[in-house]
Parts: sequence; structure tokens; C-alpha cells
Amino acid sequence: MNSLPKNRGVQCLAALLLIAIAGFGPAAHGGPLRDRLQQRALLEQPLDDEADSSRSQPAPGLPAGTRVLRDLAYGPDGSQRLDVYLPAHAQAAPVLFLVHGGGWRRGDKTHDRLIDHKLAHWLPQGVAVVSVNYRMLPQARPDLQAQDVAQALAWAQQQAAAWGADARRFVLMGHSAGAHLAALVAGDPQWLRAAGARAPQALVLLDSGALDVPEIMNGRHARLFDQAFGSDPAYWLRVSPLQQLQAALPPTLLVCSSPRRSSCTQAQVYARKSQAHGGQAEVLPQPLSHGQINAQLGQAGAYTQAVDEFLSRFAAWTLR
Repeated sequence: MNSLPKNRGVQCLAALLLIAIAGFGPAAHGGPLRDRLQQRALLEQPLDDEADSSRSQPAPGLPAGTRVLRDLAYGPDGSQRLDVYLPAHAQAAPVLFLVHGGGWRRGDKTHDRLIDHKLAHWLPQGVAVVSVNYRMLPQARPDLQAQDVAQALAWAQQQAAAWGADARRFVLMGHSAGAHLAALVAGDPQWLRAAGARAPQALVLLDSGALDVPEIMNGRHARLFDQAFGSDPAYWLRVSPLQQLQAALPPTLLVCSSPRRSSCTQAQVYARKSQAHGGQAEVLPQPLSHGQINAQLGQAGAYTQAVDEFLSRFAAWTLR
């Protein structure tokens, strides 16, 4: 008999209990039990929703003239692969370099929530898009995943001229666990130096899965964080973007899900530390879920417009 994974089962049970409590009328408007259940439901909110329906086929509806280079190897492992989407007549094109989420254990570079709307929005504006896979748990812990991201970035920059793209005009964007890895790579120059990568022009973090790892691990947290970060406080510091941020970042936009209060709180603390080092960092709260922050970027509306304005100001992207 099929059964839900344990984490999903806990989420479903919490949701059913909330529904049941809501049905009891006026008493359901408050009380410690309801508050505890709401907090538990938020705590168990998945950070790996990109992993539910990955597909391996090219995204539908690509603009005419798009050239797709699929499963290019930047390393020897089968997971060290990336896809490149080139706009028609690409010449010194800026590059959007995407790092998928999935709780450090799942996800894929072709997932529709990650890729579809971003391709539809930025390819017609002459932007090349690179989407990268990396080794994941249990094969590789987050420090090795960050190493993969830096290695993929360096390799893509080396190939950029042959693609009709500009190695100096990369924007690094990640969602969830991918945002954690992107922040780690961009915030500590050792990752870029070791891989031989240029610093990106700008950094866009979409509802990062973790910015202050020790704070997460010392409080109540979902099981996936234990699987990713283990129990060693020294390792928590090593893979914590906030603690590893020692110099000015590239201009950074931190998009956070306002329903996930801790997400915006960590984003604000991270932005202030970057600013203290002389960096330009902005926080963009959005009334969207963790998954919607990723899926809706590229759709017409104020959210996508705000990201475009940031890229125009700090990455010199001239968008139509």
C-alpha cells in the first residue's frame, strides 16, 4: 500500500486538525491549541516543493529562434549538468544563472516552477538563461553543493563567449535551498576563487531556505534542516551565509515570503550586514507562499516588474 512520506503525513495531519478546530465555531477563533497548530503547520511548510513534478522535456512555448543546449557537463558526476537557453541572435547577452531548490535533497534544473515563466519573460528580452543541477543529499552535503554551484558558474562563464553571452554580465539567482547556496557562493570569495569564477554582477535570492543556519538549528525546525546541516555547530557556521559574509556582496535583492515571518526577518538581518560591509542590498517582501515566490516570477505584474527594475539599476540590464 502506498503511504505518504512522514513529513507530508505530519503536514496533512496538522492541516486536518486545523480544519477540524475551525469547525467548532466561536471557540476556534483563538486559544493556545489553535496557535500551536498554526505554528506547527508553518514550521512544517515544505521547502522542497520544486521536487514534486520535475520533467526532463524542454519547456513548452519557447520564443522563436531559441537555441537550447541541454545537459552540458561542468564536472565528472552525472548530477553536474546544466542547460543553456540562448535567445535568437544572441550577442554579448546578459545571463540569468538559476540554482533550483528542493531542500538540498531533490529538485531539478527543468522544473516548471523554476524555469517556465522566467524563460518566457527574459528570453524575448535578449537574456540567456542557464539552469544548473548539482549533487544533493545524501551524496553531497551543502558545502559540496556550494562547490558545485561555484564550479558550474565558472564553467559557464568560460563558455559564455562561444554562446554569444557575456561572462561579465551574469546574475546569480536561486530559490529556497538554491538561494542558500547562491548566497554562500557569492558572500564568501573563497568559493569563487577556488573555482576560478568571476563574481556575478548581481544576486537575487528567492525566499532563501537558510541565511542564518545556527539560528535555525538552535530553534524549532523541520527535519529537513537536520538532514542538511547535521548536529555540528562548527559545520553550521561554515555553511551559514550570514556568518560567512565577510565583505561587500554584489548588489543583492532578497525576495521573501511575508507569510513566512522568519524568512523576511533573516533577509533583513542579512541585508543590514551586507550594507555594513558597503554592499547594496534590498529586501522585497511578497504576500506569496514559498513556492509562489519562485513560480510567479516572470509573470506580468508588480513582483516581476520590481525584479526587473532592480536588474536595470544594478546589473545594467536594458529590458524591453
